[in-house]
Amino acid sequence: MASEDITKLAESLAKTKVGGGQLSFKGQSLKLNTAEDAEEVIKQIEEFDGLEALRLEGNTVGVEAAKVIAKALEKKSELKRCHWSDMFTGRLRSEIPPALISLGDALITAGAQLVELDLSDNAFGPDGVRGFEALLKSPACYTLQELKLNNCGMGIGGGKILAAALKECHRKSSAQGKPLALKVFVAGRNRLENDGATALAEAFGLSFICTLSQIIGTLEEVHMPQNGINHPGITALAQAFAINPLLKVINLNDNTFTDKGAIAMAETLKALRQIEVINFGDCLVRSKGAVAIADAVKEGLHKLKELNLSFCEIKRDAALTVAEAIEDKAELEKLDLNGNSLGEEGCEQLQEILEGFNMASVLGSLSDDEGEEEDDDEGEEEEEEGEAEEEEEEEEEEEEQQQLKERGQGEQESLTPKKIINSQDSTPVPSPPVDVATFLAFPSPEKLLRLGSKCSVLIAQQTDTSDVEKVVTTLLRISSVFKDDAPVKTAVHETTDALMRKAFTSATFNSDAFITSLLIHMGLLKSEEKIKAVPSLYGILMTLNHVVQQDYFPKSLAPVLSAFVTKPNRALDSCSFARHMLLQTLHQL
Repeated sequence: MASEDITKLAESLAKTKVGGGQLSFKGQSLKLNTAEDAEEVIKQIEEFDGLEALRLEGNTVGVEAAKVIAKALEKKSELKRCHWSDMFTGRLRSEIPPALISLGDALITAGAQLVELDLSDNAFGPDGVRGFEALLKSPACYTLQELKLNNCGMGIGGGKILAAALKECHRKSSAQGKPLALKVFVAGRNRLENDGATALAEAFGLSFICTLSQIIGTLEEVHMPQNGINHPGITALAQAFAINPLLKVINLNDNTFTDKGAIAMAETLKALRQIEVINFGDCLVRSKGAVAIADAVKEGLHKLKELNLSFCEIKRDAALTVAEAIEDKAELEKLDLNGNSLGEEGCEQLQEILEGFNMASVLGSLSDDEGEEEDDDEGEEEEEEGEAEEEEEEEEEEEEQQQLKERGQGEQESLTPKKIINSQDSTPVPSPPVDVATFLAFPSPEKLLRLGSKCSVLIAQQTDTSDVEKVVTTLLRISSVFKDDAPVKTAVHETTDALMRKAFTSATFNSDAFITSLLIHMGLLKSEEKIKAVPSLYGILMTLNHVVQQDYFPKSLAPVLSAFVTKPNRALDSCSFARHMLLQTLHQL
């Protein structure tokens, strides 16, 4: 370890905060790769008597350093709180599970009884959950009250592993007469989707209840925003919440309820008397769902402090119903109905109703109101019917494809002699030649491949890289044909490399203007001009995941790209895998 590195580490450790049983290295940007790097940290841990909380947030811990830190923790039986969020910055995903296993094994060996475990903002994915699975199932977590796993990229697979581990923890702890009594669960921005949410709902329903003389639920706060959960997953969660009567906070912001999920959740709310915060913002509850939630609020929820139904496609009448429902909610501090469709008159009526209750101060801003829409009911019914039809069509298409596969061979054998003759007589129609202009006008994987081995050179040559808009448009056209099929993926990567290398190495190319234009075309940044966003972000996200790793890509653009891809966005939610891949790569740059 270089002398200047030792000096820097010593200065950082001088800022270490000690007190109240807590040892904190929070935000010191320590780079702990080897055992030698971690010597001073280990010394502080070993010399700390009565260690109850260890903060390692905002540092980066490698596999070897984790092993020696773990060795120091093996004697810390009083440790109760592990604040270990954002402590693998810049690490490969493969490094995180072994590091977590070492630390978890140490806590088990020490006989620690954890109260809080925070591993948020560590992009470990499904494999990372395996890293602390054994810890969750061990006696060290029988006493766990707070589990925080925000922004970890667990995905559906990780959600299922987590749910199974929690159920096992409850089973084992119950056998010892002290059932797991989790109070706070945080798992926002994890791409859990319906299957992951349903698995966790089963854990909430089965694991966090104690069957003694009666069923007693223990959950008090659940935070699961931005997980791509639709109404089946929302309904499953609602059923689980119903048997956790101590719930105070439900945050499911930026998922997709539709009225089906909203109605199911409203029924659950009627049974919950301790609710203080309901955050269903940007959840598409629509008017029917809003009315159902309003009914639940009106019937009870006397401790309610915050109700967020912003950006939910709620029309005027339904919004006014919500306002009327809070008349006797003396503890209410905030009502958020921004971003819905009330119109100017509806906004005024809403304020008048609240003024009549002497509650005007609780209403949040209505600056993003979408304006009143006509044909309220008909519009919503058509959308609902459309969604139902889409679901049915998807199922039918899958069945038809399977049937076609099964029947394909038989149909060929049953061709009539006339069909055989016709097929023999017909002269194959040659595929029309493809040039760059044809491909860019109507891009498809087949056309890209038919351009041949020189496609990357041809497209780069024919694109004026001094024109940022042309570069962005060409990049989007190329990426739109991205597929996991090896020949297509290779062609997209090679063509993109030739184009972007030419652009970024050009003295006249404006990189900042490029990233701005790209974000606008992706629908992630608003523009004064009306520019239609690309219909799907999957191709461009997967292509960017390749581009940002190349030597020609300016690393100064990475933080900008990361900031906008991280922001809540429905189009990004529908491409959660590609989004996660890109964010993980950007995090490692």
